[in-house]
Amino acid sequence: MISKATTLQQFFEELPDDRRVALQAVRETVLRNLPAGYEERMQDGGILYFVPHSLYPHGYHCDPKQPVPFVGIASQKNHMAVLHDLPLGHGK
Repeated sequence: MISKATTLQQFFEELPDDRRVALQAVRETVLRNLPAGYEERMQDGGILYFVPHSLYPHGYHCDPKQPVPFVGIASQKNHMAVLHDLPLGHGK
């Protein structure tokens, strides 16, 4: 069940109540702790938080035209997910 929502409002409106409450809580936690300048958007059926080119002009290593992904929140068929990518090549 990948969301086709293009806005955060659509994303949350299409969720069952239990998932809406849980994922809104996760989103609020991420937003409270997100480093300054990072951005939030809908992408690939979930919410993505990323390091914009204004902070890291080199972009994502696989496609420098894309900003560096940091954290994602998604609702799949059988589970909810928080996905985390370490920015700027850390952990290599």
